[in-house]
Amino acid sequence: MGFFERLSARIDVVDSVVSVGLDPDPDRIPDHLADADLPRWAFNRRIIDATHEHAAAFKPNAAFYEDADGWRALRETVAYARGKDVPVLLDAKRADIGNTARQYATLLDETGADAITVNPYLGRDSLEPFLSRTGTGVFVLARTSNAGGSDIQDLELASGEPVYERVAALAADWNERGNVGLVVGATAPEELEAIRETVPDLPFLVPGVGTQGGDAEAAVEYGLADGVGLVNSSRGIIFAGEDRGEDFAAAAGQAAGRLKRRLNEYR
Repeated sequence: MGFFERLSARIDVVDSVVSVGLDPDPDRIPDHLADADLPRWAFNRRIIDATHEHAAAFKPNAAFYEDADGWRALRETVAYARGKDVPVLLDAKRADIGNTARQYATLLDETGADAITVNPYLGRDSLEPFLSRTGTGVFVLARTSNAGGSDIQDLELASGEPVYERVAALAADWNERGNVGLVVGATAPEELEAIRETVPDLPFLVPGVGTQGGDAEAAVEYGLADGVGLVNSSRGIIFAGEDRGEDFAAAAGQAAGRLKRRLNEYR
């Protein structure tokens, strides 16, 4: 079964398209977890326990794990989430040429993640080690949620189309194995709509709905393809209880439930 088939099944089971971003900023982990062997893993485990009933997927960002203890914490996190039958999408934004790209692709083996985000700006050959894994989801950056995304992604090509639409069209061409999706931010709803018109069949990962204040209705209306897609919130969920001490995880669960209900209003 391919990644998007597994994701579709998970969405049906939990009636949710919420992706919970697991970005355990060490400076924001509660003090009572600071002495744990792996504080990031201790934090994530409690977040997963509190939110998995609302989660279509978990999305750890590799930037928060790139040290020796961090990789251990990430492997534990992925295994635990998958033990709850929740797919895991590694937000790594990787790509490179030749043997470097092949090495980057081994992140999926090392962590056990089900899907990964990739950067398309080196072209197809830089993504082939990811695309060739038929059971793995590959989310290609198209229109990101950050304010500076427009610096390059909105530039108009000689053909008259913006860069983000060209990337989307290329990603559709690369979807020979049915494992490609796009990253399109909820903070740019007009672009989100335009990309959906360009690629009607690709599922989207839509970040930016939480702390960044993106458009939840547009995220659902344009982010799903045949009901499959993900709308991500990271800080807005996992740090919802930052001022609640040992009760932080319960607050995260409540935030995930609220987002689920909010998004389901538009499904």
